[in-house]
Amino acid sequence: MGPLQGIKVIDMTTVLMGPYATQMLGDYGADVIKIETLEGDVTRLIGPTRHPGMGPVFLNTNRNKRSISLDLKKPAGRDAVLRLIASADVLIYNVRPQAMARLQLGYDVVSKLNPRLIYAGVFGFGQNGPYAAKPAYDDLIQGATGLPALMAQTNDGIPRYVPNALVDRIVGITAVGAICASLVHRDRTGRGQRLDVPMFETMAGFVMGDHMGGLTYEPPLDKGGYARHLSRDRRPYKTSDGYVCVIVYNDKQWESFFQATGRDDLRSNPKFATFAGRAVNIDTVYGELARIFETRTTAEWIELLNKADVPVMPMHDLESILQDPHFTATGFFPVVDHPTEGPIRSMKVSATWSETPAETKRLAPRLSEHSEEVLREAGFSADEIAGLIRDGVTKLAPITQDNRT
Repeated sequence: MGPLQGIKVIDMTTVLMGPYATQMLGDYGADVIKIETLEGDVTRLIGPTRHPGMGPVFLNTNRNKRSISLDLKKPAGRDAVLRLIASADVLIYNVRPQAMARLQLGYDVVSKLNPRLIYAGVFGFGQNGPYAAKPAYDDLIQGATGLPALMAQTNDGIPRYVPNALVDRIVGITAVGAICASLVHRDRTGRGQRLDVPMFETMAGFVMGDHMGGLTYEPPLDKGGYARHLSRDRRPYKTSDGYVCVIVYNDKQWESFFQATGRDDLRSNPKFATFAGRAVNIDTVYGELARIFETRTTAEWIELLNKADVPVMPMHDLESILQDPHFTATGFFPVVDHPTEGPIRSMKVSATWSETPAETKRLAPRLSEHSEEVLREAGFSADEIAGLIRDGVTKLAPITQDNRT
């Protein structure tokens, strides 16, 4: 039973940022009730599927949750979610706060119903600036916090987004930490609170923590940027038959590298001999490393550097990472049997606890799979549930024994 056992979370999020956060809360033991529209979360439609509505992005971002669908634009749907909120510990949403206000589900409303509630919003921008009501997506925030510009400096001058929903996941993780901190405060004081986790501000701190550089000072000492990160040769090194990932960082590692490669000439070179010298001449240092690594095969370098205790890893692709010997030994990518989708490859919870281990209790649900169950727990009678279904406020998942054929 995970460390958040007994915590009830109303998940009103969609796509990736919010669902990633709530999946982590569910992994940690919380009871996460995912409220979807009657059409379902759009990520159900992304990627190859065995059955409609159960795509891989959804499967990998919505385990340990129960699904209920509600039309919140109908008064009965809003009333239903309020009944769920009344007994909840956390409400998390990722639409703009203005949209929650239009649904009459703003903090001013729900805090009166449940003063102990943690009301957590993950959205684009802080609410005290001119961007408060703007929409935001991962790509937009990457661009607005400098990541494509940094990518352009290190490659061919063309700005590119990082090929990963980096912002969504970083802000999601930040939200988990902030929610857990709010729960500690609530348990100490008995009071809930409103929590805003804006994407723009979160990512600005994330990126600029590395790259503020001389802009830290007034007046500025330079134009910012961490030289090592921006070196064009900070990349996987080409070997004689592939690529290898290596970082020779501190003085001890460099001494081991000099010995392993027989490069006494570099040991006596002031550009290579000290941390300070390497920092000032990082492009020269990485350029020389790039030439050195082309002289042996990938396997030869991994064996040599492992023996020398110089940090080295293979450069995986999306298929080879699944066969990494460490992940194979730890069972990080288990194949599990989904009730409707059959065998699927899952991922373990990365954090471990000695007293309250996390576990996967549920795989990602079908749309509305738990509507009746959740409503019944909230005190709805059979007649009330039937009325909500009849009026198009909710629906039930199709009854099926096995949807895998």
